[in-house]
Amino acid sequence: MTMPRKIHYLLTIVVLWFSFHGATAQQHISIQDPQNWTVADLTPYIGQTVIFDVPMYICSAPSAIYIGPRRLFTPTNQVLPGSLEYRNLLTLNNNGSIRLDNYEASYPEAQVRTGVKVYNLKAKVYADHLEMLDGEWRDNLRKDLEAEVPDVDMVGEHTLLICGMNLEYYLNQQYDPSSSMGPDNNTEHQAQRAKVSKALAKINADIYGLVEIQQGDSAIKEVAHDLMANTGRTFRIISDGTSANGTYTKSGFIYCPDKVKPYGMLQEVRVGVKLRKYMQIFEELATGERFIYSINHFKAKSGSGASGADANRGDGQGAFNASRVAEANGVIDKYNTIRAALKDDDILVMGDLNAYAKEDPITTFLKNGFYDLHRYFHADSSYSYMFGGTAGYLDHAITSASLVGQVTGMAAYNINSDENDKYTYDKSSDRTMFRCSDHDPVLVGLRLDSTALPDTTISIANWGIDYDNGRIFIRHALDLDAPAYYRIHTISGFLVEQGQIVAEDQEIARPQQKGLFIINIYTKKNTYQFKIINP
Repeated sequence: MTMPRKIHYLLTIVVLWFSFHGATAQQHISIQDPQNWTVADLTPYIGQTVIFDVPMYICSAPSAIYIGPRRLFTPTNQVLPGSLEYRNLLTLNNNGSIRLDNYEASYPEAQVRTGVKVYNLKAKVYADHLEMLDGEWRDNLRKDLEAEVPDVDMVGEHTLLICGMNLEYYLNQQYDPSSSMGPDNNTEHQAQRAKVSKALAKINADIYGLVEIQQGDSAIKEVAHDLMANTGRTFRIISDGTSANGTYTKSGFIYCPDKVKPYGMLQEVRVGVKLRKYMQIFEELATGERFIYSINHFKAKSGSGASGADANRGDGQGAFNASRVAEANGVIDKYNTIRAALKDDDILVMGDLNAYAKEDPITTFLKNGFYDLHRYFHADSSYSYMFGGTAGYLDHAITSASLVGQVTGMAAYNINSDENDKYTYDKSSDRTMFRCSDHDPVLVGLRLDSTALPDTTISIANWGIDYDNGRIFIRHALDLDAPAYYRIHTISGFLVEQGQIVAEDQEIARPQQKGLFIINIYTKKNTYQFKIINP
């Protein structure tokens, strides 16, 4: 039977309408400036289905996932406290992510981690959330961190691997259920112990500097015992002669006597809270070279009794900032005393300094000639701690100028900060190494050589960046016998691209946005840094 002409005409109109609107309903969104993107940029797309042409990060996941085109960093980790840039970054952070619903079907594993990215995200836009329809989750997954320590070899061809880590109140006796700190009983501690021991064994460092570990020798001896059981290596502690005191914690050292030996006595910095700031000279057995290892836990940002110079000034540094500055000066003063006697300037300062990169305690070190290794190797992209949905590093690796040339690399091993708090030992049955603490371990590779000079430019003639008809190439004249990697950051530290270098003339993805960019190249022994302008 022949269809009436009028009906045929109407059906044709309907088909054309759906064809037209179906083609335009899936808008492609290419975010040219991720650093300044806000949720308001999605307003024109409300009610539409969109595809994001840039990867979207999980920014936070308290009880739901919030995503955005950039990691959200703690303002004082990137800019000076209280400055105009600080206030601007606060505003951007407050509007920099949107809730993502309906992700469960596509997420590759049960653990939801911040920093994971979803590529080619297809979603329907609502006023207050996105409804996920499709996408591919990649990068910073648990399986990525389990494969390597860290995920990209950024500690270099070291002869010594140093680890600094906050164990989040590691107690094995005198539990206090009324306290919010540490395990409430031995059952909880054994769960804590299982997670911590797996993490430290995976790292397999030669020296560990630990903070938030119970006073006395029992707790730190237990950690050393587990390291030996899980690695097959010998480890010893450096006793400070204290006895257990409930949930009050200290800092301490564990070392492998097959690699290093203590030189001289353990030294305490007696400024501020006791037993939290220690220095120990270590001598590398293979070379006879020595360096000072300073492990620290500075005064917290919160708590009662903050008045006068210690009062919270509302500039992002929190309370007790003056006390932390005093502690930084105390470490520097003790260092000056020890190095005069040692006749060696090499020092590595690590630990939880409870201050972000641009805050006064850290700038105190920098003004006295020290180097921030997070910045030195990773521009502004490094982090070891998450608070309120923003990332930064309270856990530091700071060196004297004399030691910089002997550092082969450093990295925060992000096994904790990106994990949801629900995976802690006391809230779940998860017994993996993940979320064994609320702070990430920080790793530093050393190749001690007192004749080495610091490479303050971090560049070399064998490497270069070339432009060719709008394309960017990494060129080198080295016979790479181990993997080399590159990372591209904006001048303010936003990571835009990374990958492995596998060819002498390797083309790399050109940044979508215009401006100045930093390219870091990581090899076995060095990090090289270049700046490029994308016109």
